[in-house]
This record gives sequence, structure tokens and C-alpha cells, in this order.
Amino acid sequence: MNFIQQGSSTAVIVVHEIYGLNRHMKDICESLGEQGFDVFCPDLLGRPAFDYVEEQEAYRYFMDHVGFLHAKHKVENLIDDVRTAYEKVVIVGFSVGATVAWLCSEDGRVDGVVGYYGSRIRQFSELQPSCHVLLFFPRKESSFDVAELLLNLQENNVRYCQFEGEHGFSDPYSDRFDEMSAQEAFREMSRFIREI
Repeated sequence: MNFIQQGSSTAVIVVHEIYGLNRHMKDICESLGEQGFDVFCPDLLGRPAFDYVEEQEAYRYFMDHVGFLHAKHKVENLIDDVRTAYEKVVIVGFSVGATVAWLCSEDGRVDGVVGYYGSRIRQFSELQPSCHVLLFFPRKESSFDVAELLLNLQENNVRYCQFEGEHGFSDPYSDRFDEMSAQEAFREMSRFIREI
């Protein structure tokens, strides 16, 4: 687990994407720490991070060895561990991590959820969050219709923003990186966490 302690009253739990606890996730944790938050990033894979060229292998590994429900339980256990030490607990998830964060939004243990390009949220769009939720999506996704998902999520009082770029736009180590969108999304996320 990656952990940054700042003496904050807000804990931010970062849930990584299929690649694991890679440099991008560590950078996100450091950036959130620089904002003054205490940051926890559990390693859901239990193995070294995958490289980007191993995308298919990383996806299969996540689905076969971790899965959304197991990841959710692991994050919920961490929430239980930190809940009493913090006034606010917020989850920030990326891709599959955004879907895990979305799944954790329903039971009232967290104060907020931020999800970056959680394309699998569409499988759980009927969920009713009990906390503030902010979701980031690219304008286009290759695997589904973003506009259709957003129509379904509006009924759940979910805030969302769409950005230029593709799935993975906030990752500077990816060939899908869009610097302007990444910076704007990070500003929106920081503001959202502070407003909770």
C-alpha cells in the first residue's frame, strides 16, 4: 500500500486501474498529498504493476484474480480501518478503480467518490449513491456510449464532467494523455474534495 500522511482530517483512498500500483498512481497520491490530504492506495493486485503494453494481460488478471466485488471488499476493509481517525473519507478511482469506488458509494461509509473513466459503471448504473459523487469521462469511449450512461446517472444526482481525450486521458505515462484535460480534472477533483 502507498500511504502519505499529512495530518489531515480528510483521508483519500486511491483505487488503481488494471495495471496496479504504478508510477501514475504514485504520482496521483503525491499530488493529493501536496494538497494536504492523507492518502491511502491499496495494492489490489498483490503483484508488481503491469506495463501498458500488457493491457490485455492486466485486464484478464484483474478479472480472474481480483474482480470488482473482491476489490470492493478490500477497499471497504480499508475504509473501516481509517473511518474513525478522519472526519471525511473520499475514494478516488481510475478505470476499474472508478467502478470499485462507485460500488462503495452506496452504503454510507464514505463522504464522497471521484471516478475517472469508470466504463464498467454502466453495469451497475442502477446503484443509488448515499454520498457526493463526481465522475469524469472522455467525450468518446470505444466500448460504450458515454451519453447514454450519463443520462442514466443523472437520475442518481451524480455530477459528471466530460473532457477531451480518450480513456486514460489523465495518465502522463500513457499515449492517451491529454495534459489540459488532466489538469482540469485534477482541479475539479481537488475542489470537490474540499467542498465535501
